[in-house]
Amino acid sequence: MSTLTVPKRTAYYDGGYVIVRIAGTVEIRFPITASTRLEKGTEAQLKNIEVSPFGLHWPELDEDLSFKGLLNGEF
Repeated sequence: MSTLTVPKRTAYYDGGYVIVRIAGTVEIRFPITASTRLEKGTEAQLKNIEVSPFGLHWPELDEDLSFKGLLNGEF
């Protein structure tokens, strides 16, 4: 039997940046100005990040970013 595990992923907004941590060993940090939808958001909207196995979603801003894209520098 095979068991698929997904590394723990967290994300939060702080001081103009989105910080993503994957499995406690990889950190991706990017400014909200890298995304036209994110840079228009309020602080409350930016802090409302949903983390899925595939990426990040900001429901009030209709923005989605995949972990694959983030790891490739696509913000």
